[in-house]
Amino acid sequence: MSKRSRIEQEKQTVALLVQLHCQDKHHPQGELCEDCQSLLDYAHQRLDHCKFGENKTVCGDCTVHCYKKEMREKIINIMRYSGPRILFHHPVVAIQHLIDKRNHPPKKNIE
Repeated sequence: MSKRSRIEQEKQTVALLVQLHCQDKHHPQGELCEDCQSLLDYAHQRLDHCKFGENKTVCGDCTVHCYKKEMREKIINIMRYSGPRILFHHPVVAIQHLIDKRNHPPKKNIE
């Protein structure tokens, strides 16, 4: 079994956070609502273009704020809501995220 990249791990984590938030707050049938899907697509795009690549820290600890202000506010609200709840829904992902947070401390700004 091959190890997933840091970027792929972050994409999975943010997708699960957005899904949990959308299901609980917007009650869509099946897929994400349009706003949450748009935010998730944006987050994945930002991860695809991360300056730190495979050496990145978790996005919440990053010193480079690559999200537009509006999108940053939305993702912060989703993280605040879903972060504590993810442990009950996806404990392995939550624990892996905490390990990543510890093993990949914030980087200095490279802009």
